[in-house]
Amino acid sequence: MRGPFLLLLRGLPGRWAGVAACCVLAGCTSNAPTPRGEVKGAPTHAAELAQSDANRMATLAMQENLDGLLRLADKLYRRNPAEWRKGSATSREQALEQLRTAVLQRQPWAPLQGRRDIAAMALALAPEFAGDRVAAFIHATADMVITAHGGKTEFFLLDGVDAQHLYNAARNVETAVWLLAQRRNAQGQPLLLADEIGQLGRNLSFEREFGKIIARLDLLAAFTTEKYRRAAISYVQGIVGGTFLQFLPVR
Repeated sequence: MRGPFLLLLRGLPGRWAGVAACCVLAGCTSNAPTPRGEVKGAPTHAAELAQSDANRMATLAMQENLDGLLRLADKLYRRNPAEWRKGSATSREQALEQLRTAVLQRQPWAPLQGRRDIAAMALALAPEFAGDRVAAFIHATADMVITAHGGKTEFFLLDGVDAQHLYNAARNVETAVWLLAQRRNAQGQPLLLADEIGQLGRNLSFEREFGKIIARLDLLAAFTTEKYRRAAISYVQGIVGGTFLQFLPVR
């Protein structure tokens, strides 16, 4: 490539040779890949010996969904700083840590008045709710997702999940996102500032993060249904194979 390119440049007038060289260099630069991170596997733990592939998939999906909700809490606090100030935290970071602990340890959230699951989501998205709406909404949504998984965040050989409950959880998240965008408080303002499309630009990162959570729930629901369906097919195949797929005597 280098030899023909040099010959081409020598055959061009001086200024055109410079233009050609710049174009080629610009093309090489534009084709260079931009680093965007890489896939990283989780460290191996002894507990994984008691997990099937389906168990591991459900565990990883749960971890990603909870991490996604906590990322949303951080983003919502940045756009709605007045919310974390309604609690006992002295900083946004401390408010996030309190919320993370409550979610991961499944501790009740006092402003939700003992409500859990979808009842807590309804209260967190009620216009009259006066507490830290970010924490209440994320805590309630996380509790709903965990409840849909049978109250578990890790899954082992004897554990199973209900595909319909997972599907319902995905629809609940969709409903919550719609309510968050449509409902207004007594002053006519959105309950929480999230996605934005305006003269200063477009910010749809909230929708993308919620979309990932919905997609994981739907995929796990479909995978769970397919697993049981394939188990039934494999059973029938085993019966058929036991009858017809046998070696015949040759003497």
